[in-house]
Amino acid sequence: MTWHFANSWVFAFAAVLPVVWIVRYYYHRQNHGINTSVPSRVAAAGSSFRTLTAWIPHVFLSIAFLAMLVALARPQEVIGNIQTTRDAIALELVVDRSGSMDEPVVFENKRTNRLEAVKIVVEEFVTGQGKGLKGREGDLLGLIAFGSYADTLMPLTQSHEALVDAIRRIELPKAEQERSTAIGDALMLAIARLKAAEDSMRIEMKEPDFTLKSKAVVLLTDGENRAGTYSPQEAAQLAKEWGIKVYIIGIRSPTSVGGLILGNARQADNDKRMSNVAGYTGGIYWGVDQIEDLENVYAQIDELEQSTIRTSESTSHRELYIPFAIAGFIGYSLYSFLGLTFYRSVL
Repeated sequence: MTWHFANSWVFAFAAVLPVVWIVRYYYHRQNHGINTSVPSRVAAAGSSFRTLTAWIPHVFLSIAFLAMLVALARPQEVIGNIQTTRDAIALELVVDRSGSMDEPVVFENKRTNRLEAVKIVVEEFVTGQGKGLKGREGDLLGLIAFGSYADTLMPLTQSHEALVDAIRRIELPKAEQERSTAIGDALMLAIARLKAAEDSMRIEMKEPDFTLKSKAVVLLTDGENRAGTYSPQEAAQLAKEWGIKVYIIGIRSPTSVGGLILGNARQADNDKRMSNVAGYTGGIYWGVDQIEDLENVYAQIDELEQSTIRTSESTSHRELYIPFAIAGFIGYSLYSFLGLTFYRSVL
């Protein structure tokens, strides 16, 4: 424990204590001597217990004086305090669950489908359990899944356990009319959620100028925009206006040999459109051919959207003078009590 005195100069008054004892000694000799001219009476009188112990009340007074000096000097315990703050980052994780996400794949030596493989990677992105993924501790994360329609599965939250549970519960749509791909609507819903969250925090904190350090949408899809009300381009315009970056990951579909040229041209055209959408907002588009490449892409996003951790040190003090003040009060009370009772005639 580290401690110090806030008013150490008070101890200069301790020099008064020896003076008080000297004065007390001479005063006692002058006023309490034996005033008689008969030596025999002096010898007969002797010394009583009270006269021999008359110094005891003054000891209590001295203790009280010293204790009060210590209390006035204000002993304090020095408490070092280190505070760590993290810039707020909000990410909306948007996952395609359209019919094409049922495509069989082999991931981590297991046969599964695209959606199940994607769910594993997205969960690792949140928790940091995957290769090269650090996790998003402290960040606000939300989850949106879409096919023909976009649905919010988890609003922005720092409770990542609940978010992981929501990721694991994403399923392919059962109705055929829900198995299309509405990329534009999903982006619109995501950026609206981010803007609403920032506005709500601004009101709650009563800080009109509050802004999140970063707001971004991370959308994964394996198709083209084929459904919905809004186009990805319209969503990109609003995202840029609101300062929201859009990252898009496109899983390319394997093309049959007979349609190789046509398929490649169509894929290249879709890649260009998605790249323009992401780039317009300050984001990036990645096209991946292998499901195993997803971890590398999410790792790159992890690096791009990093929190800035600030550490500040402060010092506080805990007052320790109270026990000394109590001791001073008790010492003076004992001095007064003894002076008014047992030692009344000799002080």
